[in-house]
Amino acid sequence: MTRIDAHQHFWHPARADYPWMPVDDPILAKPYHPDDLNAHLRETGISQTVLVQAAPTMAETDYLLGIADASSTVGKVVGWINFEDPTQIEVLERFARHPKFSGVRPMIQDLPDDDWMLQKNVQWAYKAIIDMDLTFDCLGFPRHLDNFYRLLTRYPNMRAVIDHCMKPQLRNHSEEEFAFWAEGLSHLANETGVFCKLSGLVTEADTDWSATALKPYIDHVLSAFGAHRIMWGSDWPVSRLRCEYNDWFQCAQTLTAHLEQAQREMIFGQTAIQFYRIELPR
Repeated sequence: MTRIDAHQHFWHPARADYPWMPVDDPILAKPYHPDDLNAHLRETGISQTVLVQAAPTMAETDYLLGIADASSTVGKVVGWINFEDPTQIEVLERFARHPKFSGVRPMIQDLPDDDWMLQKNVQWAYKAIIDMDLTFDCLGFPRHLDNFYRLLTRYPNMRAVIDHCMKPQLRNHSEEEFAFWAEGLSHLANETGVFCKLSGLVTEADTDWSATALKPYIDHVLSAFGAHRIMWGSDWPVSRLRCEYNDWFQCAQTLTAHLEQAQREMIFGQTAIQFYRIELPR
């Protein structure tokens, strides 16, 4: 069974292009490089990862592609471009020529305008993503679900994946909020071809999180998307705010243990390989 981590990060705070990162956070505000992750990959039997941007700069994408060049475990890189600047199509074309570049992720969750993704001045970017056969990572909160539905039905040929199950707010769990998230996620799953990452849930939970608290959310994702459209991701090192790498991996293993082996192989490897077109080393 080939195991893939479909969502992890490397960064160096000294680059000073991580506006979301608290400067004094003892877990986040320090460098993370491949040497920090390799032991966790060996322990869990993961052979390749998808390295995802964490800074809204093109310079960071170049930085990540450099890491990918030097790392045998980075299978693909999801980067960033400025959607508000159509001249950056040339930058996207340059990135697309790199064999480990997969696509882009605008940091929509951090933008003040929830309707940003639908603005006329950014539509060129989605068309370019489709024309270049790249991927699009959807990063947002439950309040963005309707707009992502509008976007993905507007561009049905765009290869898209939802990051972190669209971040349901487990810390403030209520039946109303769960129903709003679940209905919106099901609407996307049923009406579009979008995929979903089984990632990020522990970070949205309380510090004393448990598998029991995560189970209703994971069960709904499994029911809505099916294993062929779900890929497991660690969201490391952000996930370290709640637990270590192997803790979340083992939790996800436990909460999917009832599935058939073929389904588990999809979630923990094959879906990511197919979606991101990861070329496994021989």
